[in-house]
Amino acid sequence: MEHDVLVNALVYLGAAVVAVPLAKRLGLGAVLGYLLAGIAIGPWGLGLIREVETILHFAEFGVVLLLFVIGLELEPRRLWSLRRSIFGWGSAQVAGVSCVLALAAVLLGVAWQTALIAALGLSLSSTAIALTTMQERNLIPTPAGQAGFAILLFQDIAAIPMIALVPLLGVPDSHAGGGWSGAVTAVAVIAGLVLAGRFLVRPLLRFIAGTGMREIFTAFALLLVISISLLMSYAGMSMALGAFMAGVLLADSEYRHALETDIEPFKGLLLGLFFIAVGMSVDFGVFLAQPLRILLLAAGFLALKLLVLWLLARGFGMAGRQRVLFAFLLSQGGEFAFVVFGAAAAARVFDAATANVLVLVVALSMVATPLLLILYDRVLEPRWQSRKARAADAIDGNAGHVIIAGFGRFGQIVGRLLHANQVPLTMLDHDPDNVDTLRRFGFKVFYGDATRTDLLHAAGAGQARALVLSVDGIEDSLKLAEAVRAEFPDLPILARARNVTHYYQLMDLGVTVIERETFDSALMLGRRVMEELGFGAYLARQAAMRFREHNIKSVLEVYPYYKDREQYVSMARRAREELHAMFERDFVAMRGDPDEGDEAGR
Repeated sequence: MEHDVLVNALVYLGAAVVAVPLAKRLGLGAVLGYLLAGIAIGPWGLGLIREVETILHFAEFGVVLLLFVIGLELEPRRLWSLRRSIFGWGSAQVAGVSCVLALAAVLLGVAWQTALIAALGLSLSSTAIALTTMQERNLIPTPAGQAGFAILLFQDIAAIPMIALVPLLGVPDSHAGGGWSGAVTAVAVIAGLVLAGRFLVRPLLRFIAGTGMREIFTAFALLLVISISLLMSYAGMSMALGAFMAGVLLADSEYRHALETDIEPFKGLLLGLFFIAVGMSVDFGVFLAQPLRILLLAAGFLALKLLVLWLLARGFGMAGRQRVLFAFLLSQGGEFAFVVFGAAAAARVFDAATANVLVLVVALSMVATPLLLILYDRVLEPRWQSRKARAADAIDGNAGHVIIAGFGRFGQIVGRLLHANQVPLTMLDHDPDNVDTLRRFGFKVFYGDATRTDLLHAAGAGQARALVLSVDGIEDSLKLAEAVRAEFPDLPILARARNVTHYYQLMDLGVTVIERETFDSALMLGRRVMEELGFGAYLARQAAMRFREHNIKSVLEVYPYYKDREQYVSMARRAREELHAMFERDFVAMRGDPDEGDEAGR
């Protein structure tokens, strides 16, 4: 038995290690890599693994851990602030998709009970796929990501009454649970969970952390998530929802980061195993028996769900690109659909063959999601960008103004400072969604690619007093600096550098006023640390200023050699030795006469 477990583990890890990097290299994404790995090793592939149901139930714990980690990032107050999005977006999505799918099924002659349960189950999206994709692409802060997260959370809540509804539409079963009576149990469990989180879990965490044994803290973190998930499961509720609630209750505790760090490795491995298990669960026997019917059902389901999601996104005022991305992210069926269809088959709302077809449709829709995202990245997004070469906005730049190229997190600070001091500004940004958002807040921002010389002319670069170069990408930054130097040689450029190499590359192009984006903020923090440790404010400031002067001096000294690797390393080492010697002189001087120490520093 132990031998079998190790062999299975070897197969899972081997399949993941081969398929996922290959899929990433081909631009297919990690999720599709895991799904393909599952298909390859499953019953319809090489047949290396056959206990698919067991693996799938175990791997669902990865979704549970994912929701726990996300809950840790949301304080209760922030979650409360999202209540309108959760219940507004969420209820509209579930109701809209369910109504359209149920109506389509009834028009095709399906019994209304079957149509309703199938539509409700298919309205749910995959928390694992959608959230993993959003995290992988850093989409959660975007409008599509925020709306998607709210809907997924609502779906986890909505799965409870859906499952409770199933027995009421089927043939009565003496062994079935109490239907809606489970709602009372659910409320009691949630209330108990809130109280336990406040008055029991935190003292336990404090006690275990006090032992100083990291492995026990990790064990308790896993015990906490498993016990809460099982409790919710026994109450007939979603394990993932319970884990999410537990995370939210601990989001404002001092142990949040430690819990997140300990859970993260298990979450990643189990999520990968979940996707592999979904790939293995695709029953190609059902597909081969009626391939045309299955493909039409899957295509029709995806088309209708995409249409409803796109219309909802438009109704809620989401920007054009975000609507399509939002629809693609939530287009697939979800994990809870398997539970709903299993309960429907048990309650005889529809037969096992219908349940198998619906499960296969959900599995195929999961496989289709990464393909839809590839379509978005490789076809739709480039077309959008070319179409969004929406003629650059007409710019009313006056002589004597300052142009800011790139109005992101860095450029905004510069722009607000200059604006507050009555400096006329012309701001350029190439992200149309960012431009529209900033305009709503009253900023005078124009859409356009600042590396285009015709746009720079339209912006009045020939009469401008200065150009602030704060675009995010290093390549775009260098391309713009080169274009400005060639077209407007007298225009002063004040640039933001991402790192020392970028600093040198800008110097190569003749830019002389350059600030490294994190340098001064890091020095300021270093000063605050010294003050916190008991150094006087004056001494901390002097130390920071001397370090700044020495660093800038050494960076400029090394510049002529930065393309010669050996010389560059030698010069950098010498600069560090000089800094060490300078601080030694300073500390010796500070132990004696403070004035002498200042002289030594100079």
